[in-house]
Amino acid sequence: MEYDVDVTIIGAGVTGAAIARELSKYELRVMVLEKEEDVCSGTSKANSAIVHAGYDAMPGTWKAKMNVLGAKRIRELSKTLDFPYLQNGSMVVSFSPEDHEKLEALLERGRENGVEGLEILSGEQARALEPALGSNVAEALLVPTGGIVCPFQLTLALAENAAENGVVFRFLTKVTKIDKDVEGFLLHTEVTDSNGTITKRNIKTHYVVNAAGVYADQLHNDVSGEAHKITLVPRRGEYVLMDKEAGTLVKHTIFQLPTELGKGVLVTPTVHGNLLVGPNAVDLTDKTDTETTPEGIEDVKKRALLSVPEIPYALTITSFSGLRAHELQDDFILSECPDAPGFFDAAGIESPGLSSAPAIGEYITSLLVKKADCPKKKEFKAERKGFIEVSKLPMEKRNELIKKNPKYGVIVCRCENVSEGEILDAIHR
Repeated sequence: MEYDVDVTIIGAGVTGAAIARELSKYELRVMVLEKEEDVCSGTSKANSAIVHAGYDAMPGTWKAKMNVLGAKRIRELSKTLDFPYLQNGSMVVSFSPEDHEKLEALLERGRENGVEGLEILSGEQARALEPALGSNVAEALLVPTGGIVCPFQLTLALAENAAENGVVFRFLTKVTKIDKDVEGFLLHTEVTDSNGTITKRNIKTHYVVNAAGVYADQLHNDVSGEAHKITLVPRRGEYVLMDKEAGTLVKHTIFQLPTELGKGVLVTPTVHGNLLVGPNAVDLTDKTDTETTPEGIEDVKKRALLSVPEIPYALTITSFSGLRAHELQDDFILSECPDAPGFFDAAGIESPGLSSAPAIGEYITSLLVKKADCPKKKEFKAERKGFIEVSKLPMEKRNELIKKNPKYGVIVCRCENVSEGEILDAIHR
């Protein structure tokens, strides 16, 4: 059988994009298939945008291993791939002196995971750093290495750099079935064109990387027997986003003590200067249910007020929700499928998945290139130039840019001061 590509990655979220970039360092023909019209269209676009430090994951788990390394890599990549990142630090607040042992346990867990600079503060010390915290905050775990990022620009940066190094992206291409053969896989796909017409196409590939988000279990179970099947639960989280006028309310990302359903409702600035509150956690059966509900949004708002009582919800500009792929053992699945050699899973990627993505990319790539026994490329373009944001430039630089290209002086979006030049750059880059 003649193969179309060496490696097919299914899913162009942050995990798939990170894997694609790492694989682009090797002498491999790599293709990414995405059922939506662009990268970052699933879980990666609707989350907390937090670069977690790594104190929460149980030591020894994939989440713990990938989180700490991934957070370090994001800090490094923000410079080489030129995307917004801010190490603003985070706090985990408690509301009772009886919770001191829980904070101590988080601190010790974080240290075991390799997180640096952890410190427990009194309520007074915490409020000195964050005056907006409520008087009910008894203590706080200070996590100076926590950060925030733009998920869209992180994913775009990884994908653009992968494409520049030879990776091919195919959008509006849904994988409907996977057949195993002697030396690889036959992927059955449905491709939607600009008119909405669907065409069935088959792709022959030596290796498959399954980074399909909440659908990763379906693809895995297509090639794996009953003994190795996996189940992913779509867990919905709802958020409230406020105007930039509210963005300076807190500097740190404010967490509450985590529960079995996750890290709880947070209050955080964004890298763009807004204020974000959320999420809740609702387990569903529908992998497409991203609706926001009145009761869900009200629950998020109410719980956030426990930490920061003066949140200006009157400045809300939108609400949204996203689905994360919850694995029943509460860990990532990062491995070659036992009964489908050449099929690699990056599944169950929920929080801290965004933070872990670069490390997951490195690990999955290490497994695959070892099996494929392929050399590194002699040349790899490691750097990428990010988007020009005219509104953030000093007036002198802005005028120089407009003189070179007048389209940067034509403002299309007056609220965010986005120019025609920026839009054209995003389309044609």
